[in-house]
Amino acid sequence: MNGERQLVIVEDDAAFARTLSRSFERRGYAVLSADSHEALLALLADHSPGYAVVDLKLGGASGLACVQTLRAHDEDMKIVVLTGFASIATAVEAIKLGASHYLAKPSNTDDIEAAFARSDGNPDAPVDGRQSSIKTLEWEHIHQTLVETDFNISEAARRLGMHRRTLARKLEKRQLK
Repeated sequence: MNGERQLVIVEDDAAFARTLSRSFERRGYAVLSADSHEALLALLADHSPGYAVVDLKLGGASGLACVQTLRAHDEDMKIVVLTGFASIATAVEAIKLGASHYLAKPSNTDDIEAAFARSDGNPDAPVDGRQSSIKTLEWEHIHQTLVETDFNISEAARRLGMHRRTLARKLEKRQLK
């Protein structure tokens, strides 16, 4: 199969992965799916896709390891990290590890395909956006701590100096995916 139009979706939400797969198949992609880093490694033993969509949070694991594996497999692959758990910290890490783009959910197939088509950054992007709110800064700090602790809630709460239940409540309000 031609890797140029072959796409791998790394997503642990089976319903979302199925919906995304169908949408990309209608657009002419040959779609492969993996629900974990281990499943991705097995898939890459037999296939060399040209495109990848990776969920940032795969169960209790980070999708960043998948980004690193995909980039090592093919440095020309277009990789889009798709997450409902977006933060500046993970966006920076995803790009450093080889992702082409980072999109926050909800994003649709059009958004993802547009990200595949963009290869360069935009030097004319506006830099005078609004200031970050205290809540946004708090969320980014919490998220960075979660990344550093491999999403271990108890350890992250300890490092943040808050009770584990308090952190769990904050995370519930953000509807992590």
